[in-house]
Amino acid sequence: MAAAPETPTLRALLSRQDLQLKLDDASARHSRMLDRAVRWVHNSDLADPTPFLSEGVVLLTTGTQFAEGVDSDADVRAYVLRLKERGVVGLGFGTEVVRDGIPPQLVSACRETETPLFEVPYRTPFIAVARANAEAIAAASYARRSWALAAQRAIALAALRADGLGATVAELARQLDTWVGLFDAAGELSREHPAGALDAPTADSLRSEVIAVLHRGARAGSSLPIGDTAFSLQTLGRGGHLRGVIAIAAGDLDQEGRRLVTSVIAMAGLALEQQQGLSKARNSLRAGLAQSLLGDDPSLARRISKDLWGPLPAAPVVLAVTDLASARVDAVSERLELRAEERRGSVFFGRTDDGLVMIAPAADRAPIVEVAELFGLRVGVSEPTTYEHISLAIGQARLARDRGLTGISNFADVAHGGVFSALTDDARSLARAELAPLSDYDAQNGTELVEMVRIWLDNDCSHEASARALGVHRHTVRTRLALTEKLLGRDLSSFATRAELWAALRVAR
Repeated sequence: MAAAPETPTLRALLSRQDLQLKLDDASARHSRMLDRAVRWVHNSDLADPTPFLSEGVVLLTTGTQFAEGVDSDADVRAYVLRLKERGVVGLGFGTEVVRDGIPPQLVSACRETETPLFEVPYRTPFIAVARANAEAIAAASYARRSWALAAQRAIALAALRADGLGATVAELARQLDTWVGLFDAAGELSREHPAGALDAPTADSLRSEVIAVLHRGARAGSSLPIGDTAFSLQTLGRGGHLRGVIAIAAGDLDQEGRRLVTSVIAMAGLALEQQQGLSKARNSLRAGLAQSLLGDDPSLARRISKDLWGPLPAAPVVLAVTDLASARVDAVSERLELRAEERRGSVFFGRTDDGLVMIAPAADRAPIVEVAELFGLRVGVSEPTTYEHISLAIGQARLARDRGLTGISNFADVAHGGVFSALTDDARSLARAELAPLSDYDAQNGTELVEMVRIWLDNDCSHEASARALGVHRHTVRTRLALTEKLLGRDLSSFATRAELWAALRVAR
């Protein structure tokens, strides 16, 4: 990130030739302390000035609190420790005012605590030291504002280029002198600068965090450490309709840096919203083509898809349908769009009334599996088919989806459960109502007409076989069947009646 020509640090303050400040030789060994930022210069001769100090201050004193022969080494050390704990950056001692030199106890305490100590000669007034630091702060602030204005202009010009988003991301990275990445609504890194700057583990961890932010769906700004790098994440778009995330390999930015990032977020969000209109048009076209495919007529879809997205997936294909909610359709569509661009002919998709339809080659269902796992979707997949039988496939896929719980459900697995396994609760209610006269009679009279009818049907309506299975005479079977006909008001000699009764017995279980 660009900085002022001279950052207001203690080292910079000591380097001012006009002040003639002299650093204690032992303090020079602790160079890292000299590079801490100086927020202000204050003077005080109080024995405990810490209640009136803030962190990042350089304190100046004439030493009236250190009268000769009065303060012990322990008192002086306690004084210096209080300053260090308060966050004082350095201590300046004005000589030839009260003392000819710096008290040796103070020198020893500062060296022991690694507190920078410097001499302020009599001819240098304290106010000159304070003014010098104030001028450095003002110069740094002016330089930073000038940088911010230049950076804003550079960002604005970048946004006007052919790939405005990519140019804006690259310019932001250059201005902040760090890595910047733009993730789309599906959590894919679509643009970055400098390219390939992140190692694989860091990139994977960052992508996982971005996906978690997108799944929450709320606008947010957050910072997180990954390894030795701190990242800032800023969402793009409206809450519930996030369009992506900007990631910056920087933790705490100063005010001007945050303003620059805010402007980039606003510009990127606007660009993405403008692109959304085009995306909606493309999705509407895809939805229309999907409807034409469901009518078993692929000619229109083949012609338009070839011109815009490449050929339709080669037959045999499988058709998948999701339970996708409208709030997440944009993210899933962007993910599928990315896969379709990477490998033309690998997947076709489009909205329908009850979800998102995806078509992929039967031999390569990777795009379907990917979105199901990434977005936690419930997906039903048909048997392999041709485009001339897509209408049959959509029915299979919907049935598989509705029967499944989470993840992918294949129609082949659902079909193994038989026809009755696909019947709804309404069918079971009708079956129980059909058998209610027999069930009620059994409950009131202690009979087993329902079980008798089941055994009779299972034995191909043979009186002899049913009598043996029940352990009764065949005339008893005839008598009970006559009672059953009376209770049901149905003719059991009719095949249709027998078939309906057999189905009811199985569905009502």
